[in-house]
Amino acid sequence: MGLLEILILVLSFLILLAIGVPVAWTLGIASVLTILFSLETMTAFTTMAQQVLVSLDSFTLLAIPFFILAGQLMNKGGIATRLIDFAKDLIGSLPGGLAHINVVAAMLFGAIAGSSVAAASAIGSILGPRMEKEGYTKEFGAAINITSSTMGLIIPPSNILIVYSLASGGTSIAALFIAGYIPGILTGLILMGVAAVWALRMNFPVGERSSMKATVRSFMRAFPSLLLLIIVIGGIVIGIFTATEAAAIAVVYTLGLAFVYREITVKDLPDVLMGAVQTTSIVMLLIATSISMSWVMSFGHIPHSISEAMLSLSDNKIVILLIINLLLLFVGMFMDITPAVLIFTPIFLPVVLELGIDPVHFGIIMIMNLCIGICTPPVGTLLFVGVSVAGTTIEKVIKPLLPLFIAMIITLLLVTFWEDLSLALPRLFDLM
Repeated sequence: MGLLEILILVLSFLILLAIGVPVAWTLGIASVLTILFSLETMTAFTTMAQQVLVSLDSFTLLAIPFFILAGQLMNKGGIATRLIDFAKDLIGSLPGGLAHINVVAAMLFGAIAGSSVAAASAIGSILGPRMEKEGYTKEFGAAINITSSTMGLIIPPSNILIVYSLASGGTSIAALFIAGYIPGILTGLILMGVAAVWALRMNFPVGERSSMKATVRSFMRAFPSLLLLIIVIGGIVIGIFTATEAAAIAVVYTLGLAFVYREITVKDLPDVLMGAVQTTSIVMLLIATSISMSWVMSFGHIPHSISEAMLSLSDNKIVILLIINLLLLFVGMFMDITPAVLIFTPIFLPVVLELGIDPVHFGIIMIMNLCIGICTPPVGTLLFVGVSVAGTTIEKVIKPLLPLFIAMIITLLLVTFWEDLSLALPRLFDLM
């Protein structure tokens, strides 16, 4: 692939994105336009069609629709309310109590549902009005909800970690899942620290301390939901079932739990299933077109050229990781996390492997980095969801978001340059 084809790929992608074409179609059209300059018309269209079909022919990818359905069931099944009540009794009396409740609830719900958007909509819709009623500003509530919801992508089970496993050529999903715990919890703790300082500065109210009896009662109500984490992650780590089988088990478990909680009836199931189908369709189309673009880039030896160019700049691990982080932070501002992982993993992974960086470690770095991107304009999915749920505007949310962004970047740097934060647990469980 020559310079002309590379320019066509980049320019067509940017132009289509700028005029508002959906990301999935942008990826597909840019790929077709590029490959037309290297192959005959019929061959080009046939090849791209084959790539789209082959990219979805994966047993591992079956986990994604199952986890999406499980997330839909959790969102409708009263699980969020029980987790919020447990978080309230646990840490509601700290300065900025409701902000801490949001972080902990998002950490728990996101980990169970495996979806940042589900966490932002579920937790934000419940806690947002309560925070406003108790004197918190809408903007602060939206900011803490947006940033804390990203932990659903870091703490397993996480669909995007499954996507990274696919893009990286089969990195262990069990290792990736278990590697996300410490970075995810660390992110939550640092966000809570920022929230506490902000709450003290703005003189936000402090909640009453719950009794031990109330805390135990709320824990018991939330325990069946929390048990899902043990079943899914424990089963994968021990080797009882694969990630795909674990996702199917999660659906059965959450469906049963929703009926036990009496939050979902048989009449509600069509709407739940339709929501899961719509989300799955969007995600799978993104995956198919992203892998197709990745194939076009590989066809033109672009990843190899970029790898050589980066390694010619420096062979210092710290310098290369800083460059990659800066590039990913920029990419995350304009591209959704799924296509970003599928396109840029084949580009950057050979570089970091050359420097001796473990693919599990790099996977966590990449996901944490792109999580910041989905909170930033102009394409920040979580930013738009959080602002919509809170009933405010992006312009007003930016000010309280800035210190939380800085906190997330600090956490990213810690995980980037202290590999034990992501690799200690996989090594402990002999998953490396």
